[in-house]
Amino acid sequence: MNVIKTIGFPGRYIQGPDAIAYLPALLAEFGAKHPVIVLDEIVRAAAADALVAALTAAGITAKMLVFPGECTAPVIAGLAKQVDPARDDVVIGFGGGKTIDTAKGVSKAHGMRLFIAPTIASNDSPTSRLIVLYDDQHRVAGVEMLTRNPDVVLVDTAIIARAPARFFAAGLGDALSKKFEATQVHLAGGKNFFGTQSLATARLLAERCYETILEFGLPAIEQIRAHAKPDESVERATEASVLLSGLGFESGGLSLSHALTRGFTAHAGMSKFLHGELVAFGSIVQTIAEDQSAAAVAAHAKFCRALGLPVTLAQLGAANASEAEILAMAESTMAAPYIGNLRPAADAKRIAKCIVAADTLGKTLG
Repeated sequence: MNVIKTIGFPGRYIQGPDAIAYLPALLAEFGAKHPVIVLDEIVRAAAADALVAALTAAGITAKMLVFPGECTAPVIAGLAKQVDPARDDVVIGFGGGKTIDTAKGVSKAHGMRLFIAPTIASNDSPTSRLIVLYDDQHRVAGVEMLTRNPDVVLVDTAIIARAPARFFAAGLGDALSKKFEATQVHLAGGKNFFGTQSLATARLLAERCYETILEFGLPAIEQIRAHAKPDESVERATEASVLLSGLGFESGGLSLSHALTRGFTAHAGMSKFLHGELVAFGSIVQTIAEDQSAAAVAAHAKFCRALGLPVTLAQLGAANASEAEILAMAESTMAAPYIGNLRPAADAKRIAKCIVAADTLGKTLG
């Protein structure tokens, strides 16, 4: 039987040190003269100078929309009201994952072109159509979709390397899950974020993502901590955590590692941690739920720990989580739309046991 399969890509992906200098030429190529930049105050103070300088040199004045810190539907609606669709012609998301998703929401509200320029490599949101919405308590509230992927993803690795290493490690944690998740979606006959089964290419990208991080992840983090400048390891690890991970999850699909973020963010302590940190722990839980060998699970957990990622509930702000609280996490996880992409299938009680098992394993790693 013939089955329709889909894969999607951003219109353009550009990566390298000082890549932000290419922004004016890209705007000109797309016929855009009046950009709207979505950014938060921290990024504005720390990294906006290079962006503004490049635009000013080209005679371009941008409208700045200040992102308040949480990607909620009201925040997107409020920022969208500040856009003049008769004049403004492109939205630029300049910041981390939630800023990027908010920029996506603003562009969607007016059907405008979208450029993404991440300032940290903490997750794989830049290349995708997804907008992850939260509530005011930082809990995942839902997911919306753009009709197309971003027109341009511009990754300036000089900016990325100046950000705290914790963000970079979180991006690797988010990316490491994609190999396991895309495989599980395929085995379960599940769908990707285009509503079809995945092409083998998407799964190959997810596998290559994991292999690249195994090779370059640790030296990249060491380079950032020691020098705050990109080298080949930072370039390769960034490509894995932003591009390969983004393509792998959107066109390969998601499974338990990301479903668990529903449960984890519902816990007051865990909701304060970075998305990639939660996903990294979730990927350990998933390998247990998949009934992988004890050696394989331990190897993955040890690598996560080596990257500086949390491997216990205590490291995620839930040191004293009760049995009832862990079961509540599992029950919230079951509400995620991709929870069915798991073999063997799991219910809330089994997921809770896997969370406990992952925590127990993490404690043995020291």
